[in-house]
Amino acid sequence: MSRVIVVTSGKGGVGKTTTSASISTALALKGNKVAVIDFDVGLRNLDLIMGVERRVVYDFVNVVQGEATLKQALIKDKRVEGLYILAASQTRDKDALTLEGVEKVIEELKADGFDYIICDSPAGIEKGAQLALYFADEAIVVTNPEVSSVRDSDRILGILQAKSRRAEKGDDPVVEHLVLTRYNPGRVNAGEMLSHDDVIDLLSIKLLGVVPESQEVLNASNSGEPVVLNDNSDAAQAYLDIVERFLGEEKEHRFLTEEKKGFLNKLFGKK
Repeated sequence: MSRVIVVTSGKGGVGKTTTSASISTALALKGNKVAVIDFDVGLRNLDLIMGVERRVVYDFVNVVQGEATLKQALIKDKRVEGLYILAASQTRDKDALTLEGVEKVIEELKADGFDYIICDSPAGIEKGAQLALYFADEAIVVTNPEVSSVRDSDRILGILQAKSRRAEKGDDPVVEHLVLTRYNPGRVNAGEMLSHDDVIDLLSIKLLGVVPESQEVLNASNSGEPVVLNDNSDAAQAYLDIVERFLGEEKEHRFLTEEKKGFLNKLFGKK
């Protein structure tokens, strides 16, 4: 049975599209058939992070408006079997998406046997964001450990609970998960950012995982490759853990505490 997952945030720049790319890639690596859709009409970053920007011929808006078929617009990932990308339009405005058009695309993906449909939402609460979350079965809320980001995420949770199709129909609520990005235990200990416990207390949702602050995330984005494919990166290990927890596996949380330096590292001043 297909599951529609929205990856959302209240604030921009928190690593939401990086999270969408890595989670969809990791789910496909687990043998699932996965489609990831960019709802950020007018900006379009998902195809860059996935490294398929030169292969975009038709986009999400073309399909919604009947200018292309879904099969024409879906881009098959060359690195990971079972992974497909539907890019956003860079030249249209956000009103080009309609509730009926989005529903048609999602229903067609379900009929085509996709196990997971990942909706990469724009930040905030405008139309594209509300359309991305409307059909969700589950939501992955991405936030940084800072007060403004957490506050904005709390507002998104309110919208999920009030304006999703599940809420309108009185069905079981959207299942909510928290991903905490750019986490630095050293800065937490210094009182410069919120701890994971602080964020959980403020939002009252279950922590799916913490992604440590890492230069590898930026490097991966610049090279057009989801960071989860970089086996040597802590961020990749974090996203793999996140997907295993999402699929119901028991995984101890990592990257929550500051790594203690060994004697030789201290002696030679290594960070």
